[in-house]
Amino acid sequence: MNAQIAVRPRLSVAEQLADLAVEALIDEAELSPKPALVDRRGSGAHLDLSLELMHASACSLWSTFHAMAAAGQAAGQVDVALRETLGRLGRDGEAQMLAVTGGVNTHRGAIWALGLLVTAAAQVDRPAIGAVALRAARLACLKDRHVPARAPSNGERVRQRYGVGGARAEAQAGFPGALHHGLPQLQRSRAAGAGESHARLDALLAIMARLDDTCVLHRAGVEGLSCMQDGARAVLEAGGSASLAGRRRLKDLECHLLRLNASPGGAADLLAVTLFLDRLEPTLRAQIGSL
Repeated sequence: MNAQIAVRPRLSVAEQLADLAVEALIDEAELSPKPALVDRRGSGAHLDLSLELMHASACSLWSTFHAMAAAGQAAGQVDVALRETLGRLGRDGEAQMLAVTGGVNTHRGAIWALGLLVTAAAQVDRPAIGAVALRAARLACLKDRHVPARAPSNGERVRQRYGVGGARAEAQAGFPGALHHGLPQLQRSRAAGAGESHARLDALLAIMARLDDTCVLHRAGVEGLSCMQDGARAVLEAGGSASLAGRRRLKDLECHLLRLNASPGGAADLLAVTLFLDRLEPTLRAQIGSL
């Protein structure tokens, strides 16, 4: 009798990018202990969220990210038509997410950020994260003529009230929170011998220390933002989350944020972006090398 060997089909670039985006969202949700955010310990400052809901939401977005990456490949260039296709796909993905979560906004910001990045990554010939971020920024700067008229979101109201850029400006600038703060801290902590979970927590803290997080501003105003930024810097200055002094500062930071009902959701989205970009080059390099 002849033995039959099942050969697993090679994943397309679009499939790999969708996998990376969903994995980044799941890894961000699983990372613990994140201050005032959903993690394996509980729901943080979000009474309407749970780790299980975050998992379900992330998985529901695979088809959206796959469609966005495929659209980027098909277009081959950055233009208004592609931007408007992404807008439509993003709105469809948001509706799918809300259906899964019962109307709870779990990953609206991540759809925007990771959607731009998977689309950009599908177009680059060489897997350089700087080139991907720059192309994503070019896409973010284009206008979508088909955005439906609706009441301003919490983020839009915060931007108008406090004069901060928010998620849109972060994308249009090429995700500096991830490229200039999250990724370098992730690499520094790894080089210093921190375990992967501590390195990722330190990356989150580096983002929190500098980001004008609209989620925090919405919930707790300037007091909450100062609490987040100063507290995150204190953890890193004490030696990071892997040190005893850093863990004490991290616990203090969480207590203060919970007291203010402030959750750094914008920083969490940028941590997911950081984790996505961290894995992007080796994944695409392996894909190119196997062709």
